[in-house]
Amino acid sequence: MKLLEELILKFLLARARRAGTELALCVNNEAYPASLERFKIYRVLPDPDATKHQQMRIVDESGEDYVYPAEYFELVTLPPSITRRFREKAIA
Repeated sequence: MKLLEELILKFLLARARRAGTELALCVNNEAYPASLERFKIYRVLPDPDATKHQQMRIVDESGEDYVYPAEYFELVTLPPSITRRFREKAIA
């Protein structure tokens, strides 16, 4: 079952990158309440090693990127104009 979960996560991340969407909604922040806000959208950075361990590299509240359990997030697809704003904010 673990292999199936890993394959699904890889598929979802690859699909998100192809669509130009690298955003995830935080659905759980139990272990990281200072770093993550529930129901907030975060940028996802590519990290194949994290994906292998069912984790995602997220730019959190500190503005830095850290690895968190993938189960804490749901990938989201937003209109291109909103996705662009996330990218612009990252460059600024």
